[in-house]
Amino acid sequence: MKTLRILGTRGIPAAHGGFETFAEHLAIYLQRRGWQVVVYCQHNGTEAIYEDTWKGIHRIHVSVRGDTPLSSVFFDLKSHLHAIKRRELCLTLGYNTAVFALLLRVLGIKNVMNMDGIEWKRQKWGALLKLWFKANDWLGCWLANQLVADHPVIKQHLMTRVSQKKITMIPYGADQVQSAQASLLQSYGLEPQQYAILIARAEPENSILEVVKAWSAKPRGKKLVVLGHYDFSHAYHVAVKDAASDEVVFVGAIYEKAVVSALRYFALFYVHGHQVGGTNPSLVESLGAGNAVLANDNQYNRWVCGDGAVYFSDVPSCAQKIECLLSKPELIQRLAKEGGKRFDNAFRWEFILEQYEALLSRQEFHL
Repeated sequence: MKTLRILGTRGIPAAHGGFETFAEHLAIYLQRRGWQVVVYCQHNGTEAIYEDTWKGIHRIHVSVRGDTPLSSVFFDLKSHLHAIKRRELCLTLGYNTAVFALLLRVLGIKNVMNMDGIEWKRQKWGALLKLWFKANDWLGCWLANQLVADHPVIKQHLMTRVSQKKITMIPYGADQVQSAQASLLQSYGLEPQQYAILIARAEPENSILEVVKAWSAKPRGKKLVVLGHYDFSHAYHVAVKDAASDEVVFVGAIYEKAVVSALRYFALFYVHGHQVGGTNPSLVESLGAGNAVLANDNQYNRWVCGDGAVYFSDVPSCAQKIECLLSKPELIQRLAKEGGKRFDNAFRWEFILEQYEALLSRQEFHL
């Protein structure tokens, strides 16, 4: 029986983000295909490591104190120290602690690493953290046996460091949403097709302030629904809220899958302001939900959406595109149709997971 150990996520079932969702889908898929899958799961506490089984998947529960980036570093270290005792194939999701891959490399344990986005370019990090991420980006490239890039631009970035033979490009996947419960909108005071939706962490690089300013420039007759946590002690969060008209609705962070799916499914269109990153899971999920997309104009988003989106670069162009979308339902229909084609061709889970199994099944990796 083939065995895979998945490192680098908070664990399954998914409750946090894209990597956890991917890990859950991959673990279930491989388990059904006859693999033994082991997933390391992070917990806040001081308990000793313990193990259990979830849907046929073996879970290793590792406790660390707190819920901070430093806690995750200690979790990754403890997970690697546990994994090296078994000497089985590993899949590491993310390079933020790639320095620990040295433990696997020295012991000859095969390690496939998903390199995620170019984290050290993000505006939110200070100089010291940017240096840490950049160093681990380099280390991941050299220490892992095989690299996965989730976007062609990420692959190009990695090719400046290692041979193309060491890199496989596989994007993220998403579930297709073909129906949803309209009743789930009621508690938010929303009606189908009477709002657009934006789902993102409240950070400058996600263009939320620009989008909110553009939406609030004039009465729209429709709402902009913003998902995410906003803290009144955070200057950027306060700026976003201060810029919002009464047609911008902040509904907080929502993690219930059925609710988020319903909010996407019944939206007029999805707004994606991310300026950096690879194949963003939220953007792929919007295509899977049949959304037309208004996206920040960059090479990452253009590759994902293709003709399924219209693009903006600043507040005036965003306002102009909002006006255009709200006044042209036929444009929304065309974008949704093109986005659906793009989703079918590139981002269905079965297509993504097949590629991962093929990669993980290789007898030899390029070193």
